[in-house]
Formats: sequence, C-alpha cells, structure tokens
Amino acid sequence: MTADEDPRASQPDTLAGRAYREVQDAIAAGELAPNVKITERGLAERLSMSPTPVREAIRRLEQDGLITRTGPRTVVVADIGAAAVEDLAEVEIALRGLIARFAARHATAAQLDGLDTILDEADDLLIVIKQRDAEGRPVEKHLNALLDTMQRFNDAVAACAGNAVLVRLLDQTRVFTRAERRTRVLERVHANHEYGLDRYAGHRALVRALRAGEGATAERIAIEDVRGGLDDLRRPPGEVRSPDRLGSPR
Repeated sequence: MTADEDPRASQPDTLAGRAYREVQDAIAAGELAPNVKITERGLAERLSMSPTPVREAIRRLEQDGLITRTGPRTVVVADIGAAAVEDLAEVEIALRGLIARFAARHATAAQLDGLDTILDEADDLLIVIKQRDAEGRPVEKHLNALLDTMQRFNDAVAACAGNAVLVRLLDQTRVFTRAERRTRVLERVHANHEYGLDRYAGHRALVRALRAGEGATAERIAIEDVRGGLDDLRRPPGEVRSPDRLGSPR
C-alpha cells in the first residue's frame, strides 16, 4: 500500500499493522460485510501470515469498534448504523477543523510555501485534465495524479499542525479509508466530468488564513470543505450536490 492509500502508512509497517489496515480496508469496502463471522485462522489464511499479528490486529479493530468478539477465537464485523456513521462524520469534521486551527498557530514559512507549491502543481494538472476531457481523451492517469497531489496537500496541512495526537485521532475516526474515498471520487467523476474541477479556491483561502495566523477562519474553511466533501461522497454518484469537492476530505 502507498501512503496515499493508507492513513497509517507513515507508521512502521509491522505485520500487525499491515493486517490491521488490510482488514479495515476490507470492512470499509464491504468485502467483509456487517455481522459476518471471521476467525483468527481465517484471517491469517486470507492475509498469508501467522495468527499472532492477526490477533493483535483484531484487538485494535475491537478497540476501534469495527468488530465485536463472540468467542475466544471468533469475532463478527460490527454493524455500524446510520446514526453511528453520522456521529463519526461529526468527529472527523471537528478534528479536521482543529488541525487547521493548530496549523494556523504553528505553520512555518517554509511549510506554507510548500502548500502553495503543491497547489500550483494541482492547478497545472487541472488544466491538463480539462484540456484532455474537452478533446475526448482519457484523463484517468492525470486524475489519479491530481488526487495524489491533493493528498500531499492534506498531509502537509496536518504536518503544519504539529500535533501528532490530533492526526492519530483523525486516522482512527475517518468515515472512509483513503482507498475507498478515491474509489468514490472516481465513480463520481465518471458520472459527471465536471465533478471536482472547480475545487481549489477553498484550498487557496485556507493557505491565506494559515499565513495570516487566523485560526478561527482556517478552522471554518476546513470544516465547510470536509463537511461538504463527506456529504457528497456518501450520496450515490448521480446525486452529488455540486462540482466542487474533488479531493475532500483527507
């Protein structure tokens, strides 16, 4: 897995960590459906590893509320209802806002310059995507490059916050994994080629707020961005509200 696909890729890639991420992604993608029974041995065979790291991964997934234990060696995938997902979304939104507020407080000039450089790269890719789309040429490669670039931007904003606890909490409370979010964004782009192509004014505004040290403004911009992005990604591809959400949220 790449850093773009996995929110924990920056941590040491232990076997237990890999097992945790792969099971988490399988649950998010629906490959392991709610209430499905899974065993340590079955997961170990699925992941081609010994039961020990799988056991540790299961313990962490239990702590996250993604699985529920029904026996000494057996668990079931948790059935997270709509209300629980709503609560999780509110937590993610609030954490993204706090990260932006902290970034306004701690970002260095070099970090802020780096954010602008990343957005310049995104603008260049956006121009290419619009041109190719207008000509009826494939845009998948460039679109994926744009998503990678915006992921770098989001990660860089998180680094500006200088608060590992907030970032770790965000990693644990995402409504979608990065891989699932990317899949959903691509589905929406295929359904509407204009989806996400006017996305970047909010990012530029965020950087301006960070440069000015305006924590409340940065928090408001981040919250509005993430809330809108989550709302769109949770709707069917043909029912998104607006074409301005590409890359949101982290």
